[in-house]
Amino acid sequence: MYYNSFDTWWWPFLFIFLAGILPTSIWRWAGVLLVGNVDEESQILVLIRCVATSLVAAVIAQFVFFPSGPLADIPLWVRLGAALGGFAAFLFWGRQMIVGILAGEAILLLGYVLFVP
Repeated sequence: MYYNSFDTWWWPFLFIFLAGILPTSIWRWAGVLLVGNVDEESQILVLIRCVATSLVAAVIAQFVFFPSGPLADIPLWVRLGAALGGFAAFLFWGRQMIVGILAGEAILLLGYVLFVP
């Protein structure tokens, strides 16, 4: 099965859904079934949490330092300010992730409006 296998309007949406859901859902269900009785502070889960956190940090760093598309038009100092401002908002408002995300996005959008011609 390929992206161009069918000539219908709904096929690309179904293809993207299946290609995005199936590879990750298998591992999520395996995790749910296999770690039900594992201690949350066990060394293996601490390692898994560290690896997952480092992967998210690497993706954010790539967006900030090596962006592509329209994000590359925003100056580096604005992208850094948005990341730092979002982190500061996260810490200030009791480690609320949504607050940090929204603050970072607001700073980035404001920087885009003010400093991108």
